[in-house]
Amino acid sequence: MSDSRTFAATTAAVGLVALVHAAVTWPTAATVAFFGGGAAVAFVAEAAVINAGWLDHHIGPKVVGVPLYVLLGWTGAVYAAFRVALLAVDGWPAVAAGAALATGYDLLVDHRGVADGHWTYTDDLPGPRFRGVPWWNYAGWAVISAATAAFAVPFL
Repeated sequence: MSDSRTFAATTAAVGLVALVHAAVTWPTAATVAFFGGGAAVAFVAEAAVINAGWLDHHIGPKVVGVPLYVLLGWTGAVYAAFRVALLAVDGWPAVAAGAALATGYDLLVDHRGVADGHWTYTDDLPGPRFRGVPWWNYAGWAVISAATAAFAVPFL
């Protein structure tokens, strides 16, 4: 299996493990809201930046330019961060803490995806970059992570 296929399969597997864990430990409504809502938000956000010409993914299969493994990757990473946050606080503070943890995770790893050729940032927007990753990516992680975690709060 190529490195890209291994990366996509591993990312999807992490998301599936997170989904199964949630299904076993959370109410069904929380699991459906978190993973369904999170995947929808991630899909819309990814499609928007891809169609704006700011990001290009190099691994398929894709729908409207969005690789399907990304939907599991987003929700799996945010789920892990949110569950860690829930160990310390509940409710809306956990949403904020989980979003901060998920964004911090992306800050540490996103540049590897670029270096390994899984995606390319093709924007020319002004502003800072960290290890070649534009600021708006991290802002997006914060917003999407908070939105994803917020879907589950009413059911927990």
